[in-house]
Amino acid sequence: MAVRHLAVSAHTVRRLWPADRNAVLDYFLRLDPESRASRFMGNVSEAGVRAYAAQALTAQGVMYGAFVDGELRGLAELRPMGPGASPYGLGPSAEAAFAVERAFRRKGIGADLFARIARAARHRGVVDLHVRCLSGNGPMLRLAAKHGAALQRAGTETEGALHLARPTPFSLWYESIAEAFDFTLAVSFPNRERATA
Repeated sequence: MAVRHLAVSAHTVRRLWPADRNAVLDYFLRLDPESRASRFMGNVSEAGVRAYAAQALTAQGVMYGAFVDGELRGLAELRPMGPGASPYGLGPSAEAAFAVERAFRRKGIGADLFARIARAARHRGVVDLHVRCLSGNGPMLRLAAKHGAALQRAGTETEGALHLARPTPFSLWYESIAEAFDFTLAVSFPNRERATA
């Protein structure tokens, strides 16, 4: 009798919470200089990275991480743009930022993070999701184009915009279940990704 093998994702994507602060700091400090410059749209010192990481999880918006063997290897952020943000929504426009450690690229992590950010934005009242990157950031440009973002180059930067569909009752329900599961993983089983990978 043949044994069927199911394809299992090599990474786990979940929402990040304040308990993940040290993982976020370690992640940003591990980024090579080029990846760090691409993520922050320019060179950032270690002190700047530490200051950013200290407030990143408590700033308005949400963050998602991709874990491989229990280590944070990819990160996506969703932040409101302009007026309209509230404790219950981000307003009609939001910006997403992404970074995946170089050794973990081309494994579907960026695509999974983008899909999760787009879903989160949709359920937080965002109609137009924006991404901005350096024009030489090929991985980010390909990722944005793959997800249907209209790209427009302006000098050394490129901006992409993606119009999101309205949420449905089922999609809102699904998002609430996913968020509760993410919270449970982060707080109750902080090493679950490492143990099950």
